[in-house]
Amino acid sequence: MKILYHHRIASKDGQYVHIEELITALKELGHDIIMAEPAAIEHKGFGSSSGSVQLIRTLLPGFLHEFIEFAYALFDFAKIVPLIVKHKPDVIYERYNLFFPSGIWAKKCFKLPLLLEVNAPLYEERKKHDGIQLDWLAKWTERYVWQQADYVLPVTRVLAEKIIAAGAAERSITVIPNGINLQRFSVAIDSSEVIEKYNLNNKLVLGFTGFVRDWHRLDKVVQAIADHKERNWHLLLVGDGPARTAIEQQAQALGISDRISITGIIDRDEVARYVAAFDIALQPDVVAYASPLKLFEYMVLGKSIIAPNRPNIREILTHGRDALLFDPEDEQAFIEQLCALCFDDGLRQRLGKAAAQTLADKGLYWQENARRVVHLLDKP
Repeated sequence: MKILYHHRIASKDGQYVHIEELITALKELGHDIIMAEPAAIEHKGFGSSSGSVQLIRTLLPGFLHEFIEFAYALFDFAKIVPLIVKHKPDVIYERYNLFFPSGIWAKKCFKLPLLLEVNAPLYEERKKHDGIQLDWLAKWTERYVWQQADYVLPVTRVLAEKIIAAGAAERSITVIPNGINLQRFSVAIDSSEVIEKYNLNNKLVLGFTGFVRDWHRLDKVVQAIADHKERNWHLLLVGDGPARTAIEQQAQALGISDRISITGIIDRDEVARYVAAFDIALQPDVVAYASPLKLFEYMVLGKSIIAPNRPNIREILTHGRDALLFDPEDEQAFIEQLCALCFDDGLRQRLGKAAAQTLADKGLYWQENARRVVHLLDKP
């Protein structure tokens, strides 16, 4: 098939990993991909964001930059039309964004099926964290796009329920979680350089990857390390984020700065070497509707995982079988489960092996996701 892949992502971060991996998998299945995306994105390095978007949001009043977002959909529609005329795609695959109905307009004009990948309820998310000025327009565009798409592909069942509550038909919903590119992990991962660089030999490495924020609870990990100074525990934070300074200050105040290593942003092709050095993989908290990419990286490398006992996590993992899940409302539960893993090597080995098996059993690979997408279009 010819697939018009349509999105508005202007940053090369975890969002773009999803885009690149699915495109790669679709191409490997023999499909032609026509890209409709912001022109500058292909020239950016991993971890970079759109400076122009940030500048607009900083300098302009909320209602004005939201109006510009919606106006961009008109510009985008004008960009999609000649691509459709020229390439005659069989289907539009779109990554959902707020104030972004241009894909639906194109679908209706050219009578093409549209598959809509949804990673978050962006109206709810932005309303909560940043506020929305053009409330009616934001809510309308979200509901309009969700309801008009032929196929809606949320990453969790939790998110699917929100989409159905907004008026989308149950029959249009297919949950497709994030996944992993097995080819990136098909050979043994050598973490020796990472271990040497951060002096991790003979240490129990508690690892986290990603953009760390205060709600990730890593302050509790730092405190646990301080409370067990007789143990050779070490926190390896692979990434960066707004909570980094607080973590470093906490470690210094507790006298354990030498037991904390923070790498800064790492190219995603290198992340596997760092995760391979983990003894325990930390997913200390998660947005309630998300499908965390890091979770699948932990699983494919057979790491023992600690994660919150939330419905979206239980869609993937089972407490005591392939992970330890803790009550996110219980302040002590995380530390209790963390210590249980730290003190029991056999438990770590068993859970890590089971996590890798769960990944295989559920087919949580990008290649399988691409097959699921294509299979939808094969249905009568």
